[in-house]
Amino acid sequence: MSERSLRIAVVGLGYWGPNLARNFAAISGCELAWCCDPSESVRERVAPRFPRARFTGDLDEVLADPALDAVALASPVPTHAELAVRVLEAGKHCFVEKPLATSAADAEAAVAAAERAGKVLMVGHLLEYHPAVVRLKELLDDQRLGPLYYVYGKRLNLGQLRADENALWSLGAHDVSVVLHLIGEEPEECLAQGACYVRPGVQDVAFCYLRFPSGIVAHLHLSWLDPHKERRLTVVGARRMATFDDMLIEGKLALYDKGFDEDARSWGEYIARSGDIFCPRISNAEPLRIECEHFLDCVRTGATPRSDGHSGLRVVRVLERLQRSLES
Repeated sequence: MSERSLRIAVVGLGYWGPNLARNFAAISGCELAWCCDPSESVRERVAPRFPRARFTGDLDEVLADPALDAVALASPVPTHAELAVRVLEAGKHCFVEKPLATSAADAEAAVAAAERAGKVLMVGHLLEYHPAVVRLKELLDDQRLGPLYYVYGKRLNLGQLRADENALWSLGAHDVSVVLHLIGEEPEECLAQGACYVRPGVQDVAFCYLRFPSGIVAHLHLSWLDPHKERRLTVVGARRMATFDDMLIEGKLALYDKGFDEDARSWGEYIARSGDIFCPRISNAEPLRIECEHFLDCVRTGATPRSDGHSGLRVVRVLERLQRSLES
C-alpha cells in the first residue's frame, strides 16, 4: 500500500470508542475520517473532540466511502461478529474490540469473511500489547523462569455492571487472551463456577480453572463486585516467578528469584531459595497506542496481527467452554 494516510472509521462511541478515536487521530499517517454511533446525543457529545471527522449514525454510509481503508469496531459485544463480517465484506480492513464474538461459530464466520476478502482482521486483546506482558513473554520464551508450572490472575473491582455480558465475558477476555498468549496452547479442560447477585442471569463473579496439555494450569478470579481493585497476574516457573501488576505506577513487572533447589548434601531433598527481586525497565508507552499502530502497520504491510482473527477465535472458544461450565 502507498504511503498516503490511511483513512479509518471508529464505530461505537460509548465507553471505549472515543479512546480508539483519540489514538487513531493522533497517529502520523492515519486520518480519522468517520465516527459512527446510532445515538445522536452520543455523537453530539463526542463530535467537538474530533472536528475533522464526519459523524453519522448509519454504518452503511461509512462503508459506502470508497476511500475508506479500515474500520475499528467498539460497538456492544453481541454485535461484534455481525458487524465485522459486514465491514470485511465491504472490502475494509477490520479492527474489532474484544471479544471477537459471543460464540465460536460467529467468530469462525468473521475469520472466514476476512480470509475471503483478503483483509486484515485484528482483535483488540489490549494486554498482549502491554510492554510488561511483551517482556514477560520474552522471559518465558528465553526460559528465564524455567519450565512454567502455573499461572493465576485476579481482575477485580467494584466496577461497571453490564446487562449484555457477564463478568466472565467482560473481564475474562483480557486474562484468557494473555494466558493463551503466554502458554502458547489451548486448554484441554475448562471449568468455571460463578454466581449472579445483582442481576438475575448475569454472573457478577466467576472462578475459572484451565488445564493445558503440557500440564500447566491456570486459575482466574473475575468480579465486578469486589471491595478491591486488582489487575494482577502471577506466573510460577521452576526456577523463578513473576508478577504483572497493572495497578502499579512503577514496577509493574517483578521477577522473583524464588523456588526450590535440590540439596546437594542429601539425595532427594530440596531447600527453598529466596533471592533477589528484580523489576525490569518497562516502556511507559500507552498500550492502546501500541495496539492501534500495530493494526495500521499490518494494514500497510499485509502482516498478520499478533492478535489476529484466529487468536480471537481461540479466546472465544475458551470463553464459550467456560460459559457452558458456568451454566452446568
